[in-house]
Amino acid sequence: MKHRLAVMVAFLLLALAACSDKWSFGSKGSGEPAETDEGAEPPPIPSVLAQPPVQRPAVIDMQGRPMSFAPLVAQADASVATVKAVQRGNVGGRERTLKEGLGTAFIYDPAGYLLTNHHVIEQATDITIGFKDGRDLPAKVVGSDKRTDVAVLKVDATSLPALPLGDSDELLVGDWVVAIGNPFGLAHTVSAGILSAKGRTRDDVLGLDPAGYFDFLQTDASINPGNSGGPLLNLKGEVVGINAAIRANANNIGFAIPINMVKQLLPLLLRDGKVRRSAIGVIVGDVTVEHAARLGRSTTKGAWVKGVQGGGPADKGGVAVDDVIVAFNGKPIDDQNQLRWYASISGVGQTATVRVLRDRKEIDLKVTLSELPESDN
Repeated sequence: MKHRLAVMVAFLLLALAACSDKWSFGSKGSGEPAETDEGAEPPPIPSVLAQPPVQRPAVIDMQGRPMSFAPLVAQADASVATVKAVQRGNVGGRERTLKEGLGTAFIYDPAGYLLTNHHVIEQATDITIGFKDGRDLPAKVVGSDKRTDVAVLKVDATSLPALPLGDSDELLVGDWVVAIGNPFGLAHTVSAGILSAKGRTRDDVLGLDPAGYFDFLQTDASINPGNSGGPLLNLKGEVVGINAAIRANANNIGFAIPINMVKQLLPLLLRDGKVRRSAIGVIVGDVTVEHAARLGRSTTKGAWVKGVQGGGPADKGGVAVDDVIVAFNGKPIDDQNQLRWYASISGVGQTATVRVLRDRKEIDLKVTLSELPESDN
């Protein structure tokens, strides 16, 4: 007992010595004891601490993880607008409102040009764009394409805040994306998520036009009725897609049109107001595993020619039934949907180089494209 008491006293004396005014801790919290001297200059502040803190990117940290989407949204939100589409018609000798709808659009050109979905403004006789600053301006349709669900609008205004168009091909599954829109009329609603998948077709999004051209981005960022036509943004604030559709009765499964597809259509819509599609003149299907084995191929990529239109472009160019089209104008063909898309936008009267696999040999053929009939367009 006496020994324990002696140890406690010793510890107490040491603690009192440590608290003596002979020693103090550095004023900057260095944790090192510093002998005080009234006449001495205080130690200099290390240059690293003397400088203002480094301003990190506001959206992502050094590991690329999002810290906050607020700066991105603050920069992009003024470019997003509400679309009010009204269809008026004569009923019983009187003009009446037949249908009203709300959607989203975004400015892509400061000269007053906006992008949205075709279905947002389809059959509308009056279109009004509501901007973040409170202005409501009438808009006209410059061009529209039902088969891709893309439309270009124009308002009489300049120097508008425009969103840059990014590169949807650079997106990877798992990348962060942000959607801005007006779901159920709730203007400028923001949601965030990841890119869930790429290359979704009309078979994946039920209820779409069977003659349409679709290569959707899939995201779990919340998209609802009213979001249609709004931008899907990457973390640089660039538009990588136009929000267009959802999977009914599912949670957080939304689809956006890749902006690279839209950029290919824009010159046609601005020039002609519509897309005048070209055609190759074949009926194609996807290559099955069995078909690939029969052809001695280890891949199912390509478009299998099931039929050739007599006297059509492919027939004149030498394409035959059972050929597999593996490239179009130097671009590899993964499936029938990709071939349909490339052939449709290459241009009426243009001559395309079509590479086919026949008898286990690849052959390049020259095919002059015709115009796709309006009924098929």
